[in-house]
Amino acid sequence: MNPSMIFAIAPASVGNAAVGFDLLGHSIEGPFDRVGARRIDRPGVTIAEVRGCVTALPLEPHRNTAGRAVQSLIDAEVPGAGIELIIDKGIPLSSGLGGSAASAVAAVVAANAALGLGLDAQALYRHALAGEAVASGAIHGDNVAPQLLGGLVLALPDRMIAIPVPTGLFAAVVHPQLELSTRESRAALAEPFPLETVVAQTRHLAMLLSGCYTDDPALIGQGLTDLLVEPRRKHLIPGFDRVRAAALATGALGASISGAGPSVFGWFRDRESAERASESMAVAFAEAGLRSDRYVSPVAGPAARRITGDPPCSA
Repeated sequence: MNPSMIFAIAPASVGNAAVGFDLLGHSIEGPFDRVGARRIDRPGVTIAEVRGCVTALPLEPHRNTAGRAVQSLIDAEVPGAGIELIIDKGIPLSSGLGGSAASAVAAVVAANAALGLGLDAQALYRHALAGEAVASGAIHGDNVAPQLLGGLVLALPDRMIAIPVPTGLFAAVVHPQLELSTRESRAALAEPFPLETVVAQTRHLAMLLSGCYTDDPALIGQGLTDLLVEPRRKHLIPGFDRVRAAALATGALGASISGAGPSVFGWFRDRESAERASESMAVAFAEAGLRSDRYVSPVAGPAARRITGDPPCSA
């Protein structure tokens, strides 16, 4: 390990949180991306290596979420500076776990330290968004924001707002061994939505947020149903209806697609229920012919952070 290399990690995340398409998400304990950054004499961003569970990523900075995010940071704060990156992927891409966003987030946190800028998460947000846009084709912060701040976060175009989470609220997240690109998932949403469906979804979002602020899990459960996006995307995920039903049968307040999919998540009142549900959800995916990975985490999950040493990409 180069002694001048500074490392940061960013956690996986659940985008959309069912009812907050492109604007609400939460981080989870489990897989993470790690990025190393060091200052070099050559201007701009150089990506020296990509390793981990995904290696077939572009080394050209403008085509890489981490590279684009750091270039945005350099252009804004220290024009002409140079940063070399090493990207270690612990989150699979096209998984619905925020893999493309995590690389961008870990990169700006590491580069911020390597450049000695001392910027806070709010200041890094727009640069991480610029990186995420490379993968998704649009600027949305429902993965970037919770990865930067930790926990459940409302992602606005220009800032992040942390949402309080009732104590003891846990998520079960099950990732089937299937790739589903964000662009493909977004294509399923091309047709306009009826106004009454949009109004109903807005009501559900309001109930979920109100339940978080008033520490009312029952109200959260009333809101945690996606009427807008899930019906159009679920056919892309084999066995989805059975997986969701398994989560609800094991006590989920609600369950839906994580991000663009194919991962599926549910929220629970305690860890034990989430653990049991993750097993049942994995069985349902197996019945559809898919092996899966299971993660159980507080909804108030971790934030990206600088680390010491060069540990493997696993929690």
